[in-house]
Amino acid sequence: MPFRFGPLELIILLAIIVLLFGPGRIGKVAGEIGKSIKSFRDGLGGRDDDENHPPVTDEKKT
Repeated sequence: MPFRFGPLELIILLAIIVLLFGPGRIGKVAGEIGKSIKSFRDGLGGRDDDENHPPVTDEKKT
């Protein structure tokens, strides 16, 4: 019989995680995970940072 997480189990798990790591550290970890996922997706797509930014030129506007 497979074990399924109900709402009560998820709340208890979340409370334990907050107690172990604290709310500030969880936010930092979530931000880093988001950045790494974005970087991974960009890498799979073959995108570089150079493609997202226009080239810098030394031309003077007159």
